[in-house]
Amino acid sequence: MRTATLGPEQRAKALAGMAERELDVLVVGAGVVGAGTALDAATRGLTTGLVEARDWASGTSSRSSKLIHGGLRYLEMLDFALVREALKERGLLLERLAPHLVKPVPFLYPLQHKGWERLYAGSGVALYDAMSVSSGHGRGLPVHRHLTRKRALRVAPALRKDALVGALQYYDAQMDDARYVTTLVRTAAAYGALCANRARVVGFLREGERVVGARVRDVEGGRGRPAEYEIRAKQVVNATGVWTDDTQAMIGERGRFHVRASKGIHLVVPKDRINSSTGLILRTEKSVLFVIPWGRHWIVGTTDTDWDLDKAHPAASSADIDYLLEHVNAVLAVPLTRDDVEGVYAGLRPLLAGESDATSKLSREHTVAHPVPGLVMVAGGKYTTYRVMAKDAVDEAVHGLDQRVADCVTEEVPLVGAEGYRALWNGRAGIAARTGLHVVRVEHLLNRYGSLTDELLDLVQADASLGEPLTGADDYLRAEVVYAASHEGARHLDDVLTRRTRISIETFDRGTRTARECAELMAPVLGWDKQQIEKEVEHYEKRVQAERESQRQPDDQTADAARLGAPDIVPL
Repeated sequence: MRTATLGPEQRAKALAGMAERELDVLVVGAGVVGAGTALDAATRGLTTGLVEARDWASGTSSRSSKLIHGGLRYLEMLDFALVREALKERGLLLERLAPHLVKPVPFLYPLQHKGWERLYAGSGVALYDAMSVSSGHGRGLPVHRHLTRKRALRVAPALRKDALVGALQYYDAQMDDARYVTTLVRTAAAYGALCANRARVVGFLREGERVVGARVRDVEGGRGRPAEYEIRAKQVVNATGVWTDDTQAMIGERGRFHVRASKGIHLVVPKDRINSSTGLILRTEKSVLFVIPWGRHWIVGTTDTDWDLDKAHPAASSADIDYLLEHVNAVLAVPLTRDDVEGVYAGLRPLLAGESDATSKLSREHTVAHPVPGLVMVAGGKYTTYRVMAKDAVDEAVHGLDQRVADCVTEEVPLVGAEGYRALWNGRAGIAARTGLHVVRVEHLLNRYGSLTDELLDLVQADASLGEPLTGADDYLRAEVVYAASHEGARHLDDVLTRRTRISIETFDRGTRTARECAELMAPVLGWDKQQIEKEVEHYEKRVQAERESQRQPDDQTADAARLGAPDIVPL
């Protein structure tokens, strides 16, 4: 299929194009739900716009546990419908929609009680597997297995012998959440959606009671382009996650529901610190704790605490880090220390909160509402079920359109890079021989870009230096930085180091050693002069410094104050 490029020129054209004529649907917010909504609308033949105040997935959708899962713990809550729906989506993503991005991952669940716990937990995991298969899209994953303590310790030697009496092993799936959203946006653009990041909604257009569009500020501004656009649309979809209440306040109406932010933090540690060939899932007094394989690293998370401070940059405190280390060390033979932590990231879950505590039980469900004519709100849910949320949001918007609109087809629409991926994977040795790259490098590219890997290889062919690894972050090629700016909408250094790659959490220096090289690679694509390069590097270094300082603070208030010491490079 034709792929779309999200470079500086395309962004300018998208903003101008959205302002030129009335759209059928304007989506506000480009996290996973907003990006999915834009794709759903575009593939129904609707003229569609997508605007995002910062970068694709810069909020919750780049700071998750990076799992595509049914939610095993929701079975215990008897929420069978949510689990069944999520397992179907997991299967679709693995098999059809994004096999290049979504991969199986094994988890070990240590048993601590003889007899009853194996029966209880085993029944739950067996039901999980059965529901997956019955969805019609779960046959690609191995079924669970029961392990003795001896076999479990062979699979995960890092565990303390007294931490388990046996174990269960089962499979779920994972992805790079920010990369997934970027791919979603590019897919939407390939089907005609006009997409612009760094474009903030500052107000809604009204005709009487009806919302008829939005005023959008180009926060990059300058260079002969107007700073503000009036974008008219028959229906506006608010998909702003934890910012839902703030966006809702712009229309001056009391909301049908409220979204509460729950903070979850994750630690990233090197692979050699935990000797295991499988991920781990551990019970805590509140929820569960995951130890997730992540390339040459592990992700350990997560916490679940209320957060009512800065939404753009939630901060991890020293207490948060200690909580995770304490819980994971309870089962590790060789405990982790602060010195083992390469990266820390914090994200906010958008949980539905009603007028009373009783309705907060909706927390992991999603809801869609039409609070005023012309405006649809979608909120709640979980990453795995984004496609269902998007379908429901567009279905609701369609009710307000005076035209016949096709049904949702996203169940049949692979993301860009999926088509031909498996054939390229089978031929990866030939690609390596032809390009001179090591086969491991080719595998890395295929698992990040799928069949779009050809576009990166073209860059390397034109400039051999782009086939070299980045200094201080040798998992990534120099070509990936150039490609992020030219094809994936990266506008600033932070976009590349934090979301297009994961250098900011995968290196002990948090990306500061690599920052200047990346900025110099981006500069020709984005038209930066030496002064802008210096500004980008300085801003990134200050951001890292502020995050490190926040992670030394004892509580949320002091951590938030420390993190806010580094301002955004583009004020909103």
